[in-house]
Amino acid sequence: MMRRLFSTYYWGTLLFLLTIFNITCYGQKSIILDTDFGGDADDLGALAMLNHFQNRNEIKLLAVMCWNTEKYAVSAIDAVNTYYGNPDVPIGTRSAEAQITEWNHTRILADNLPHDASRKSVPETTGLYRQILNDAKDQSITIITIGPLLNIKSLLLSKPDDISPLSGPELIESKVKEFVIMGGEFPNSDRREWNFDGNMKGITQFVLANLKVPITFLGYEVGVDIKTGEVFNELDVNAPLYLGYFHFSKYCPWLNSNFKGRIYNNSTYDQTAVLYAVRGGIGDYWHRIENGVCLPDPEGRTSWEASDSSLHSYLVLDWSRTEMAQEIEKFMLGNF
Repeated sequence: MMRRLFSTYYWGTLLFLLTIFNITCYGQKSIILDTDFGGDADDLGALAMLNHFQNRNEIKLLAVMCWNTEKYAVSAIDAVNTYYGNPDVPIGTRSAEAQITEWNHTRILADNLPHDASRKSVPETTGLYRQILNDAKDQSITIITIGPLLNIKSLLLSKPDDISPLSGPELIESKVKEFVIMGGEFPNSDRREWNFDGNMKGITQFVLANLKVPITFLGYEVGVDIKTGEVFNELDVNAPLYLGYFHFSKYCPWLNSNFKGRIYNNSTYDQTAVLYAVRGGIGDYWHRIENGVCLPDPEGRTSWEASDSSLHSYLVLDWSRTEMAQEIEKFMLGNF
């Protein structure tokens, strides 16, 4: 009996000390994720990472803002959060007519995993953003965007209301410590990168011209050759990473069409933004390029122009792609 009590005390103390260690080393960060969840599977991997970080008390996931208007996207996000033990994370969705995109991996998650949220049951992103920012401490929130930036534009255009006497820009400048934006390609690119384009001409230009807080960019070039996903073939078939990546591998229009019944490796863009936002890693994973400003064109092409007064910077990967793939898979699986 005494041995059992000692063992329980020992493991409980160890768990407490590990929790304190995590918070002390990394600081519990307040995070909002803005995602186009449902298309590329990297959004799913990024959300899995954030759930693991939340469960280790490294972050407080304040909300997930959904850019995608696909019918099952909100339900899929809630299903993933519920699977990892975080069913109460608020979700917002943008106002637009819902549509069904069969190759998206949203319905497979919603149909196979418990959840209770839907597009009709959650608030619109702008109001939810304003409420969370209003309630937060000054310069306390990190916003991670891993999709097109329409939700951020809508927040910037918002006016004082019953939630806050501050405008959208005033709320952001007061409450947001940093934006971490996965998008563009650095230093310069003629490529119409999806998160900077999104078939929404001029939105990225507007957002970057009006955000007056620090922005760190993780560009297309960082994640394109970091290949992850095949390891999920070993997971339970009802795990969200298996369900989502399997469906993506089978139906995604731009992957290998010769599907052989297994999950394929995929580029790893969004997970890099989450890793930086939570763990940092400057001087380890990557180094920072500063003294410049990102100038997107209306269709998502990027250029980097020298500037001594800019709040913009972008990251350059220092680890090998193979090493970073293994590191990110560790965080997606929660093996850390």
